[in-house]
Amino acid sequence: MKPEIQVFQDYIRQRGLRRTPEREQILKQIFEIHGHFDVDGLYLNLRHKGVRVSKASIYRALPLFIDCGLIREVDFSEGHWHYEPIYGHTHHSHLRCLGCGEILEFEEPALKRLEEQLARQHGYLIKGHQLQVQGYCANCRQTI
Repeated sequence: MKPEIQVFQDYIRQRGLRRTPEREQILKQIFEIHGHFDVDGLYLNLRHKGVRVSKASIYRALPLFIDCGLIREVDFSEGHWHYEPIYGHTHHSHLRCLGCGEILEFEEPALKRLEEQLARQHGYLIKGHQLQVQGYCANCRQTI
């Protein structure tokens, strides 16, 4: 498997886009996080490391990273989008506590089988899915 930076460099070269150090710094930071992030947190992490990048540069880079299959958007219904690295990671879904906001990741092989069944039934080429199960964690259940 190619390193994520190589995947991105191949992607921008194939599309005739400009290679910039800012995009590569943003991508490097995303894969150092190894989890969910939002633009504000990513921006602060980069600034803390002395990387001079604007939020606008981050917002412009994220769709490129999504399009080349390195990250995906995740909606945790907090009024803004979160993102997570997917390249080199197994596909997973999320459990979200409506009380404290805790996010747990889980893998369910039956979902892969369901994708395959849906593809056969409807003639689709399935590229993935996003599932978020909402409820209350054990701690929050005691307070409701």
